[in-house]
Amino acid sequence: MEENNIFKNVKSDLPASIVVFFVAVPLCLGIALASGAPLFAGIIAGIVGGIVVGIASGSPLGVSGPAAGLAVIVLTSIDSLGSWPTFLLAVVIAGVFQLLMGFARAGFIAYFFPSAVIKGMLTGIGLLIIIKQIPHALGYDKDPEGDLAFAPTTGGENSFSALTNAFQYVTPGAVLISVISLAILILWDTVLSKKHKIFQLIQGPIVVVILGIVMNYLYQSGVLNFSLEKDQLVQLPVASNLGEFFNQFTFPDFSQLANLEIYKVAVVIAIVASLETLLCVEATDKLDPYKRVTPTNRELIAQGLGNMVSGLIGGLPVTQVIVRSSANINFGARTKMSAILHGVFLLISAITIAGVLNMVPLASLAAILLMVGYKLAKPSLFTQMYKLGWEQFVPFTATVIGILFTDLLRGITIGLFFGLFYTLRHSYRNSHHMKDVITMEGGREVHHLVLAEEVSFFNKASVFNILNTLPENSKVIIDFEKSKSVAHDVLELIEDFRANAKRKNILVEVRNFNQSNTLLLQRN
Repeated sequence: MEENNIFKNVKSDLPASIVVFFVAVPLCLGIALASGAPLFAGIIAGIVGGIVVGIASGSPLGVSGPAAGLAVIVLTSIDSLGSWPTFLLAVVIAGVFQLLMGFARAGFIAYFFPSAVIKGMLTGIGLLIIIKQIPHALGYDKDPEGDLAFAPTTGGENSFSALTNAFQYVTPGAVLISVISLAILILWDTVLSKKHKIFQLIQGPIVVVILGIVMNYLYQSGVLNFSLEKDQLVQLPVASNLGEFFNQFTFPDFSQLANLEIYKVAVVIAIVASLETLLCVEATDKLDPYKRVTPTNRELIAQGLGNMVSGLIGGLPVTQVIVRSSANINFGARTKMSAILHGVFLLISAITIAGVLNMVPLASLAAILLMVGYKLAKPSLFTQMYKLGWEQFVPFTATVIGILFTDLLRGITIGLFFGLFYTLRHSYRNSHHMKDVITMEGGREVHHLVLAEEVSFFNKASVFNILNTLPENSKVIIDFEKSKSVAHDVLELIEDFRANAKRKNILVEVRNFNQSNTLLLQRN
């Protein structure tokens, strides 16, 4: 799938881009609502994420736009900076910082995240999508669409309280749309798409959205005895003319360039947005059926450009986003043309057909996202990770639980902590090898301790334990033959042991120690 061949896959990319477009509209609006920003700022960020980042990015299937993980940061930053235009200046500066990070080749950070944590992130997001979308499928729409955190939302609810309340406020019209939509999606995915190429070209979600518009019209006209409230539909700002459309754009307040608080906010946005992007890149590459590898430094540059443009015209900060990226992959995209087209569709729709899009029930979109969530969090994945052993299963499970009960970045941090624990445990257990005991003349036991190739500060405890358990009146050979790097702390430990061994009548012999081939690490 070469980059210069992206137009050759339009028959796959076009249907996927339409699906991503329909998924992106409520997400953009929901994240803007949760961020305390103008609703149109979410649409601007979606347009920029699709077109600007899509063109500049080297990610074949990643889709960028406003990120739920930044919603709390945006909300508090607007308040601390005092105005929306001042915050936009911080977004522009954050983009500059990301550009510098990309040119400084900081993208290598992405390769330090274990596979188990990335899979846990995908599964956790899948389960969270399901939890978040069930209320919308039932017609309970108090929770912002774009919020992906357990913490209370602008409505004072968290993910699970909203789920509980949803069953107390069921809207029959929304449930009917959700059930029919899910049935269509399952039928399309398991049967129809395998029967004829026409069902591969026309994707199930497109049919679901059209069906939702038709059913909503039948509700409003009284043909079907059901109804939907305004907050159960997509709510896109409607401009009556082109001038009114452009009046919705806002520009940064450059008079605040000397305000140090702006640079603090910009640094936070740049770091969090870059981490979310790199994590999403890693996850998206794992989902890519062609297993292509995204150039991470180029991605940081693309995101920097996106945030500069988004901030300059009144948009929210952008990152690569896993919900839209996974929907893009699940519905057949082949190249980044899908992401670019979805941005074009957002732009065209905001200018021309916002009124029509406002007839799309959130229940239709919830059905689509429920399918996306299921594909990310299939039960078979838990079984697969369990069979790989505790070293994979525990960080995976910890990441899933962390994401469900905190938020994306905290959940990943929890998973990384458990991953680091197993890494240190593995390092602790593999610092040395003790050969069999040999009995010498006079009855003195000889213990042959062979140190590993790399002996770090973290191995200090295991080396101490093995030396401390040596019996009295024995001899120990400490062999550096295989060692290339031994931490200074471990060498000090060995020296201390040699000094105190006489008390236990232990003879100590050091072999193959060479100052030139053993690195003394001066820091822990």
